[in-house]
Amino acid sequence: MPLKIDEGPPSEVPMDLLLLADPSEDAVKEYLNQSRCFVAYANDVVVGSCVLKPIEGGVVELMNIAVSPSNQRSGIGTRLLRNVIDKVKESGARGLEVGTGTFGYQLTFYQRQGFRVDRIDKRFFLRNYPEPIVEDGVQQKDMLRLTLEFCGEILHQRTV
Repeated sequence: MPLKIDEGPPSEVPMDLLLLADPSEDAVKEYLNQSRCFVAYANDVVVGSCVLKPIEGGVVELMNIAVSPSNQRSGIGTRLLRNVIDKVKESGARGLEVGTGTFGYQLTFYQRQGFRVDRIDKRFFLRNYPEPIVEDGVQQKDMLRLTLEFCGEILHQRTV
């Protein structure tokens, strides 16, 4: 399937797509306008999105990546992430960081692209989301922080 990936303003990213990856609309709105947004199109239809936010020390955080349900598990997410990783490298960033649950397909997705576990933010999902986030019948409680380093050194030792 031909895929076109463009960087654009936050207004071009459909909120319903972003909410697939982060169920808190308030949280999404908080980071969206401080971020770079990428949209994936197949036949001029939005099928995926990715949101990046600069954080400290020359590191960029992957805040959100989502693929429309009818297009999931077709390689679009991987192609979108690879494209974004290349853009982040080209920008001169030292690395890319992402937070995800401690289990589930998302963790494997990031690890296949070279991300490695850096630290655990215990009770993150309990502190930051009013409704439980449940996957495969198990409630997510802790967040894993993963990093993809571009320069072969430890990015930073932030406390969360």
